[in-house]
Amino acid sequence: MDAPPDSFLLTHEPLDLAIAYAAADAAQNGAVVLMSGMVRNQTGDRQVNYLDYQAYAPMALRVFAQIATEIRNRYPAITRVVIHHRLGKLTVGEISVIIAVGSPHRAEAFDACQSAIDTLKDHAPIWKKEHWRDGASTWVNIEKIGQSMM
Repeated sequence: MDAPPDSFLLTHEPLDLAIAYAAADAAQNGAVVLMSGMVRNQTGDRQVNYLDYQAYAPMALRVFAQIATEIRNRYPAITRVVIHHRLGKLTVGEISVIIAVGSPHRAEAFDACQSAIDTLKDHAPIWKKEHWRDGASTWVNIEKIGQSMM
């Protein structure tokens, strides 16, 4: 049996919704659910200037593949799993992550997409540093990722 036609990407280049959608699409799909995470202009009461994403790429890509395997174990009908994540400096409004899931049925596609982003945020060795408009900066959830890798 051939390997699943999934798409995993870490890049410093802007992410493209059309490319992710096309990678998740297949003739047997009745649904493609796509989620894009973007840099927002504030977190809590603090104004965001930009974010900086860093990753341990070899392990992150393995985690992406593990996420796809877990999704297929829970939802065997899933046809495609797409996980694309951007690295480097991202300004407000730029897309940082795209998850797309293709499936014959929408319910499984929605559930799988939700599971993928939640698992990625908890387990992928991707770190985000928020740079505030006041000049300060803060690493976000870095200890949670480190604990999940142990």
